[in-house]
Amino acid sequence: MTEILSPVGADSAAAATERVVDHPAWPVLKDAVEAIRPAQSKDGSIDFDAEDAPSRATVEAHLERVVTAVQELTPLLPHDEAYLRALIGDLRRWAADGFGVPDFLDSLLAFQPARNRADGLQHLVVFAMYTQNGNPDRNLEAVVLRMVWPDWLAELERTRYDNPMFCGITFEDFTSGYDTNSAVLFPETIAVREAPERFSWGGIFCDREAARFRRVVDAACRVTSLELPEDAHGLLADQQRCQEAFVLWDMVHDRTHSHGDLPFDPFMIKQRQPFWMYGLEELRCDLTAFHEAVKLEADGVPQGRDVQYAMLLDRLFRFPVTGARSRNYDGLGGQLLFAYLHKNDALRWTDNKLTVDWARAREVTVRLREEIETLYREGIDRPKIVHWFKAYDLVSAYLAPHPGSTWAKGPDALDLSLPPRKLVDDVLPDEFPLSMFYEALAKKLRGVITSTKGITADSAALAAA
Repeated sequence: MTEILSPVGADSAAAATERVVDHPAWPVLKDAVEAIRPAQSKDGSIDFDAEDAPSRATVEAHLERVVTAVQELTPLLPHDEAYLRALIGDLRRWAADGFGVPDFLDSLLAFQPARNRADGLQHLVVFAMYTQNGNPDRNLEAVVLRMVWPDWLAELERTRYDNPMFCGITFEDFTSGYDTNSAVLFPETIAVREAPERFSWGGIFCDREAARFRRVVDAACRVTSLELPEDAHGLLADQQRCQEAFVLWDMVHDRTHSHGDLPFDPFMIKQRQPFWMYGLEELRCDLTAFHEAVKLEADGVPQGRDVQYAMLLDRLFRFPVTGARSRNYDGLGGQLLFAYLHKNDALRWTDNKLTVDWARAREVTVRLREEIETLYREGIDRPKIVHWFKAYDLVSAYLAPHPGSTWAKGPDALDLSLPPRKLVDDVLPDEFPLSMFYEALAKKLRGVITSTKGITADSAALAAA
């Protein structure tokens, strides 16, 4: 296969405004990727001796179609030319090596979307990767996306919330790995021969997050008879406004993992911890975003109010009843927020109707953040196992542990001669089961939540029509 890249000429700026998904090469690329994916193993390799495996010549032909399509699309993406050249090299090396475990390190290092976060800038992304909360296997995937970086967000990042790696993005189109619940594009999911020393970008699909938020929360409000304030109604009715709320929420959340009094690695790299530790960390980041949103609203930033509604409603309604009950740390955080608001009289479930005192809910939510921040600050001076128990005490003060829990019986019930990571084996998969409220809500929302698989702003609008 001889590499021929279409030249990028003087009219490249104009070409970059043309939609990749409207070019005839895009459906060819997408179809070729979909033809390769079923042949791949979990690690991304292809075993041609497997039953029903295609011939190597067949896969090579599909790969050549991918390469040719990338070449044809390159003039539309002059800002990604270095990446697309490296991508073709990685694809051809994969074929030359017999389609073993794929290695996209060279193209990953060349792809640097955070260096040019121009609003509306489109990217073609092709990697062998797994999709978080989607497909666990490292299949070949192709995604066309656009950057979300309006001037007001760029100014907030520059002046208040420095996060040079953060990329707000939206879908244009995608292959099967993203026809799932995945709403992120992270470099650590990509198949490489060795992990880079550091990653330089991370993407959040704010259109998918906004679309599923709108659908699930609308249904939940109807099921619980919750009456929303007028401005919250306006948020649910407006996809663009929701996307702006989510991209701001995500930007502040993302940077919070590295800010504050942190008694442990905020990303838990190579650490094995009880899943409530992950739940508290994710909730801490969301509560920080909420706290900052209160300050932004006071400073006249309209998205600040929307972030508050988005965080509360998404955490209360969607998080606890989405996904399996095995170590569901995001679900745990949503349950904890609900229980904390309930026990502090910020919300009530009376006569089969949910009511929220929104002013009190804001005060109480900030107070929960302060409790978790105190846990973190004091955790710096504690041994790991003691810190885990203190975190367990915080959660179990508001959520009832499983009646068969060993951890709920206290330190005397555990073999403390074992290293802390071994004690994680004594954590039940559903250490804090759903309350009766959430058991009933989960049944009511099951179909709605299932319907959000693969959702985008366009598909949500089509369904509404």
